[in-house]
Amino acid sequence: MSMVDNLRKVARLARGRGRRVDLSHPARSPLGSTVVNCVIYRDGKRQEAEPSIEESVARVRGRGGHGFVWLGLHEPTETEFARVAELFGLHPIAVEDAVHAHQRPKVEQYGDVLFAVFKSVTYVEHAELTETSEVVDTGEIMVFAGPDFVVTVRHGRHGSLGPLREGLEADPSQLARGPVAVLHAIADHVVDEYLTVTDAVQNDLEQVETDVFSPRSPRSADAGRIYQLKRELLELKRAVAPLARPLQLLATEPPRAIAPEIQAYFRDVAGNLARVTEQLGAFDALLDSILQAHLAQVSVAQNEDMRKITAWAAIIAVPTMVCGLYGMNFDHMPELHWRYGYPLALAVIATASFVIHRGFKRNGWL
Repeated sequence: MSMVDNLRKVARLARGRGRRVDLSHPARSPLGSTVVNCVIYRDGKRQEAEPSIEESVARVRGRGGHGFVWLGLHEPTETEFARVAELFGLHPIAVEDAVHAHQRPKVEQYGDVLFAVFKSVTYVEHAELTETSEVVDTGEIMVFAGPDFVVTVRHGRHGSLGPLREGLEADPSQLARGPVAVLHAIADHVVDEYLTVTDAVQNDLEQVETDVFSPRSPRSADAGRIYQLKRELLELKRAVAPLARPLQLLATEPPRAIAPEIQAYFRDVAGNLARVTEQLGAFDALLDSILQAHLAQVSVAQNEDMRKITAWAAIIAVPTMVCGLYGMNFDHMPELHWRYGYPLALAVIATASFVIHRGFKRNGWL
């Protein structure tokens, strides 16, 4: 099985809802509840855990080569993460980004350590898209990949890397490639989630498009739903678009920490990301067209209403004119004292109103 096939397998295993690993033992969770897991890998195989993070690092570095520590954290505080930063020698700027989150997706190198920020996304299930529906929820995954360690920091309610870790452990040949292979697996997993969410958003977009052109759809609700979907699409684009340049650099001009055999697989991830970016651009353009079509339909409906109002006003104008004319108090008026004057006036009103109504009806105004 090729590395691409293996990584695809890992990505598939990573999908779904992860579970948080319970490190309730105080010696094994020196950072408190922020620690998700701390595992030693040597030659791609999981080793027995040490009582503390420091001992795990010392064990890996004491034996030299072919092993690394993978430490997973969830929303650590500045004080908690300071200990990790000191242990692994992390750059202060990257540490600040990892603690405070809300960062733009990027990949940076600090010495022999790669620091990557990914926006994780998930599709929020909803029975029906409304003007207030949440469609996309975002989180963040920060990755520090050094010579003998991987530190992952997760922010948000989703994006657990537990299934991804289990998938990699099921394929030791991947883990044997070291921390950079873990970085690639995370990037591939995140981009695959982008594809999944994009496909789900497409279903919402198609439903909105169908409703807009349906004669039974309430026009008043369509505009709000379109704008809501555009806002959620914008949030998804903010997660996807900034990652294109960093992945392209990893694929074409990789840092020295990335081995040549890994570089080709970053190109595969960059290609998938480009596909997502193209889809989102097409969705945005289609939503603009749907919105313009909706506004045009509203304008046409308003014009039809105005034509009906104008037609009925014209019909009512005939009896108003006749009644107004003969309602003037003058003695010398034509046919004023004629016995058949009143019936004749009613006949003229009815005939004129019928003729005008028929004309408007024939021309589609009524």
